Amino acid sequence: MCGIVGYVGKKDSKEVLLTGLYNLEYRGYDSAGIAVKDKDKIEIIKSVGKISNLENKIKKEKVLKTNIGIGHTRWATHGEPNETNAHPHRCGDIVLVHNGIIENAKELKEKLEKAGEVFKSETDTEVACALISHYYKKEKNMKKAISLAIKELTGSYAFAILNVNEDKIYATRKDSPLIIGVKGKESFIASDIAAILEYTNQYILLEPGEIAEVDSNGLIVTKNNKKIDKEIVKTSLSASSNDKNGYEHYMIKEIMEEPVLLEKMFENNINNIPDISRFSEVHIVACGSALYAGMIGKFLLEKYSHVNVLCECASEYRYSNVAYPKKTLVIVISQSGETADTIAALRKAKKEGAYTLAIVNVETSTIARESDEQFFISAGPEIAVATTKAYMLQVAALALISYNSAKQKKLIDFDIKEDIRLIPKLVKDIIDKREEYKEIAKEIYEKDNIFFIGRLIDHAICLEGSLKLKEVSYIHSEAYAAGELKHGTISLINKGMPVFAIVTDDDIRDKTISNIEEVDARGAKSYIITTRETKLKDTTIVVPKINPFMQPLLVVPILQLIAYETAYLRGCDIDKPKNLAKSVTVE
Repeated sequence: MCGIVGYVGKKDSKEVLLTGLYNLEYRGYDSAGIAVKDKDKIEIIKSVGKISNLENKIKKEKVLKTNIGIGHTRWATHGEPNETNAHPHRCGDIVLVHNGIIENAKELKEKLEKAGEVFKSETDTEVACALISHYYKKEKNMKKAISLAIKELTGSYAFAILNVNEDKIYATRKDSPLIIGVKGKESFIASDIAAILEYTNQYILLEPGEIAEVDSNGLIVTKNNKKIDKEIVKTSLSASSNDKNGYEHYMIKEIMEEPVLLEKMFENNINNIPDISRFSEVHIVACGSALYAGMIGKFLLEKYSHVNVLCECASEYRYSNVAYPKKTLVIVISQSGETADTIAALRKAKKEGAYTLAIVNVETSTIARESDEQFFISAGPEIAVATTKAYMLQVAALALISYNSAKQKKLIDFDIKEDIRLIPKLVKDIIDKREEYKEIAKEIYEKDNIFFIGRLIDHAICLEGSLKLKEVSYIHSEAYAAGELKHGTISLINKGMPVFAIVTDDDIRDKTISNIEEVDARGAKSYIITTRETKLKDTTIVVPKINPFMQPLLVVPILQLIAYETAYLRGCDIDKPKNLAKSVTVE
């Protein structure tokens, strides 16, 4: 969600900070700010809205040219988006930026107010800053003050901290990610590698409870006052990974990358698919689009591998009274690998003794490091807030895992290797029909309500199609199991209402066609995505018929492109939809 960047070196810190903040825009935010330090002075500049507003303010106010500073993009949790609540915050000699949520902020604030602290903002971040300041006044030692403060904090946090008396940045974390990029004697603090790729591809991972002390001589990492030797990690990503490559939006660029990424993913994993056939029960846990990918996996595993599957959103699963029979597998799915609720669900499963498998994109993420086994989808950076290519690769990963399980159990006797070879070209052919989807977008972009209907696996696909449309176009959209229409929902159908129907499962094809006829009879305008022509007069898009494990991959890009083209016609901020964040790192 929020983004942190920090710099110590020889460059103009505000230029490095602004570059890093721009590279973190995709994560979602509603305000931004920087703090730069020169000798015994720290200057803080904050603004609401786009980072360009902050940049214009910096230029107008002629901010100090310094070599040390911290910056932040904030997505409001405690307190409305305004300059007072924006980061950085200052209390006494301490200036701090923070990702995460301090859950006991109210109690700590009351304690600090009794000690004489006066608060200016509504944020939990200012409370954390005041707590460190409180202990610094007593101890006159930053690492000791930070250590004492974090012992009292409940919740999640990643901090970058300045002290007006020292030419250093201090950093520490718990549950929220934080890395430190290295390049000679320059150091770059960031919550996401994307922030610093223009300067370095080498970094260390800061682990929970560690305190990094960064100055012009490099960095020292300690935990419990003991120095820790950290491994330097090198990423294969480069600054060009964040380029749009000529496309108007990241979302369309990332959709267009799907055929190549699918080909690459299949090549890398076809002979190395996780074998889950030994498990008697499977739990699939995720959030948002990853959850809907998981629902596709649920249908495939249950139908073809004959295993009982629970598929639940992580925010519910982590608090529910779930039973863990012997031989339970928990599959967690997350693009970033830092989704707070999914991390909590993973830790719950491990505590209960379940085996965990992560389907994840970021190899150095918390979920990747803490799970027992990993399936890396290798989507590369996904910048658009609304996921497209990562979701497609999550579905492909689940398809491979489900197929392999059924094969190992000898429950199927067909091979999918030929279809796998064809999939990238078939997906490209579908994407190349973009003009057809533009015409559909022209028919729906002024509508207020849209329905998606389907049964079984098609319903799971509908859920993602509906989410994608509402995320980027802001049109109210809902997905329903087609058989449930008569149980109340059909009352909402009126003349001209768009209804998208997905029909790829032959076992219940006739049932879904009947549901389409029902909404048509009530004046709906239906758009059918199916594997063969119907006798209906509705707009129909026919996709090739392939094996059931891979069939969803030929439907999803159509829904993604319709959502994109609809949002484009409505003039929406497609890559950064309002109120949304790319990686939800707080509960």
